Amino acid sequence: MGELWGDNELRARFARLGFITSCRTVTGLLRRAMKAAEISDVTILLDGETGTGKQVLAQAIHKLDRKRGGFEFVTVHCSTVTEALAESELFGHRRGAFSGAIQDRKGLFQSAHHGTLFLDDVNDLPASLQPKLLDVIQRATLRPVGSDHEIPIDVRIIAACNQPLEPLVREGHFRVDLYHRLNVVKLSVPPLRERPEDLGTLTLAFARRHNSLYQPIDAVDPELLTLLSAQGFPGNVRELENTVQRMLFLKSEGNTLGIADWRAQVDPEALNGGHKLFAEAATAAWKAISQCNVPYAEVFQEIEKRLLQVAFTTPGCTRRELAQRLRTSERTLYYKMRAHGIHEQIA
Repeated sequence: MGELWGDNELRARFARLGFITSCRTVTGLLRRAMKAAEISDVTILLDGETGTGKQVLAQAIHKLDRKRGGFEFVTVHCSTVTEALAESELFGHRRGAFSGAIQDRKGLFQSAHHGTLFLDDVNDLPASLQPKLLDVIQRATLRPVGSDHEIPIDVRIIAACNQPLEPLVREGHFRVDLYHRLNVVKLSVPPLRERPEDLGTLTLAFARRHNSLYQPIDAVDPELLTLLSAQGFPGNVRELENTVQRMLFLKSEGNTLGIADWRAQVDPEALNGGHKLFAEAATAAWKAISQCNVPYAEVFQEIEKRLLQVAFTTPGCTRRELAQRLRTSERTLYYKMRAHGIHEQIA
């Protein structure tokens, strides 16, 4: 049983499966994940910001599941599921069910039979699909498009959300019954900024992961770790790995990652252009303070609100794309929009 594992042994086992941590708080999460892995039929909801490693953790749980680990782990990217083809993609179809259906096709549920179906970004699942998904999960049967017969399905469901589902339920964007069906065992993966102990472990692990492409790295300079701990890393672990790769790509000598490697991967031209725009914005903000007698704190609140409003006027700009441009998480952006009373503009 998972509760018999020592902390170091537990972390080592998950590290072999790709989920790396040395943080005591996250070790507690791994202990609960191990217990969930041992109960093969329990539904799991993984909560956490984009890039925290939810899919890696889901795959680790699947591999540790003695009943299902030898079968398929199938991912459904809910944010990219189109309503027009969603039923066929999820539940399969029969030949002739619609134009272009020239042969029978298994859906993702059938592909995951006896294994695990991972619903990534389930908060983005179209409303029209939510009751159909709930029905399949509850009854463990599905009917392919164009078929008169139902098919029994045996899958474990692991769902992941990159923003809290509770507010979406209250606002009517996510079905309350589906939420309760998914939220049996909830595992919250903390953002990187709340697990600074992991910076050194992850940085070295990522450097070693890419040894076949770049020169070998044996250590990370403590000064670099101090600098990294001051970064927000809104993209979390995924952003850190990309940063490490940029440092490795530009590194010309030595086997230790240091501050010089960090500085080398920053674009100086972009920084210079940004400094000029910041100076102009600061001048405008000072005019508001000095000429209009606007309080200092109110100026920054208004700047943030107007920046978000302007950003959302960009044609085709979604919340996810905006979060990436602002180098923040969708969850943080969601809360900021609500705080400024403009959350209803989110696509």
